[in-house]
Amino acid sequence: MPVTEPGSSRHRQTLLLWGGYALVLVLAPLLFDSSLGQSLLSQIGIAIIVCLSYNLLLGQGGLVSFGHAVYSGMGAYLAMHTLNLVSGGWPLPVSLVPLAGGLGSVLLALLLGWVSTRRAGTAFAMISFGVGELIWAGALVLPGFFGGEGGLSGNRVAGSAPLGLTFGPQIQLYYLIAAYTLVCTALMYSLTQTPLGRLLNAVRDNPERVAFIGYNPQRVRYMVFVMSAFFAGIAGGLSALHYEMVSADVLSAHRSGLLLLFTFVGGSTLFVGPILGAVLMVLALGVLPGLTPAWLLYLGVVFVGVVMVAPGGLAALLLRGWQRAGQGGWLRLWPWRLALAASFLIAITPVLAGVEMLYRLQQVDILGPHLRFLGCTLDVLSPANWLCVVAVASLGGLGWWLSQGVLAQKAAL
Repeated sequence: MPVTEPGSSRHRQTLLLWGGYALVLVLAPLLFDSSLGQSLLSQIGIAIIVCLSYNLLLGQGGLVSFGHAVYSGMGAYLAMHTLNLVSGGWPLPVSLVPLAGGLGSVLLALLLGWVSTRRAGTAFAMISFGVGELIWAGALVLPGFFGGEGGLSGNRVAGSAPLGLTFGPQIQLYYLIAAYTLVCTALMYSLTQTPLGRLLNAVRDNPERVAFIGYNPQRVRYMVFVMSAFFAGIAGGLSALHYEMVSADVLSAHRSGLLLLFTFVGGSTLFVGPILGAVLMVLALGVLPGLTPAWLLYLGVVFVGVVMVAPGGLAALLLRGWQRAGQGGWLRLWPWRLALAASFLIAITPVLAGVEMLYRLQQVDILGPHLRFLGCTLDVLSPANWLCVVAVASLGGLGWWLSQGVLAQKAAL
């Protein structure tokens, strides 16, 4: 963390932010006390660690990796092997099993990272993709280590139970994940504030100048690459404890693509961005598919929208809005901003209804023509329903266009 003088305003803000973060981790399972809620919270903690580790490469180093899931996946496999050894009598507490996954990923990164980090940009992205596909293919042809298509399974209620903690109940496992999440978040934030972290930013922006002043850009990338793999391996180890099974899917390019997508959507330019992206990833993949068959379409639209409207991610967009909210002009224009938001909701709601109706129309013979949407029953075979959707969307779009124009004029005054 940055050095702040005790008692200063910045020091108090730092303590307040980290205290609030820790408090959220502690109180979250008390608010969401169902088994599903605690499971989602555990997944969010794991996702926070792996997204932050990915952002050490993407946001801090400018390295777009298509194979980062290899290191979280290998961490999961090595943690599962360690867990099975603990079940066989190894005197290792289950709470330390994720560290075995992290150390195993470090060994893999030491081997592969020296080749991967020799180049940046497109070359690094393609090398990481090739390495990821190689490891994923190896998982299917080496069943002795990877368990084949069925993967590996284990029992986290193994070994000794210090303080009576068996980690069988979900609440006990959640607090273990929360502790790792807090510590790993603090360590990765501290890394970004060290000279090495600043040097990594310089390598991202101008590697030639870094080389000119006497530092090796490839060595800087390599060191941070290994550190990133360590935290990804810890996340993989926690995932192995949570699911008590590991399959080759954890190594796939699909998993790496999700890390890239949601880290970018959350915001790779701010440290808090991947945390927001991790929350959205778990909710999108764990909740959204059960709500709508069009979830992949919505996910793609959100990604394209973030790229076009907020390249800095949702965290940067929220920060910009917060800064503007502190200005007097923002409060002066709040009625027009409220009208703009209301007209946008009026426009987007029938569009969503139309998408759901199109998906239902494709399966009308199986599911029937009637669709429940926001408390209303829609008939996908009724022309009146389609006309109503088009009319409301057009009305909302017109209101949004007019409100945007008036808001621009008022803001210019």
